Amino acid sequence: MIRKGHCLCGAVTFELDGSHNWIGHCHCDSCRRATGAPLVTFVGHPDGNWQWTGTEPKHYESSPGNHRYFCATCGSSVAYRSDREPDEMHFHAVLLDDPDTLSPDEVFHADERLSWIPEALPGCPQG
Repeated sequence: MIRKGHCLCGAVTFELDGSHNWIGHCHCDSCRRATGAPLVTFVGHPDGNWQWTGTEPKHYESSPGNHRYFCATCGSSVAYRSDREPDEMHFHAVLLDDPDTLSPDEVFHADERLSWIPEALPGCPQG
């Protein structure tokens, strides 16, 4: 199965082929600041099974070994890569054409969760 996604303006597009490694919510301060959102839901997808199909995003190293990808036109944050997981890219789940079909089942950095975000999100283990 191929899933397609894109940034706000449609310049950066991508395709994910096959199964995801995981789908989960991240509560870390760094992800919140990079996106302006209270948490970020990522799809971890294996290298070799995804591709940029439009304009490739710009990226920067937000901290040693952590790279954030964004559209140079509209500024949308589109993906994240960490040297800790060298064989996968983490795409923003909400940028997929069919995000409602995903079922997140992981929670990352629950210790950084904002107090006004429910501790247990539907379908996820308590963080």
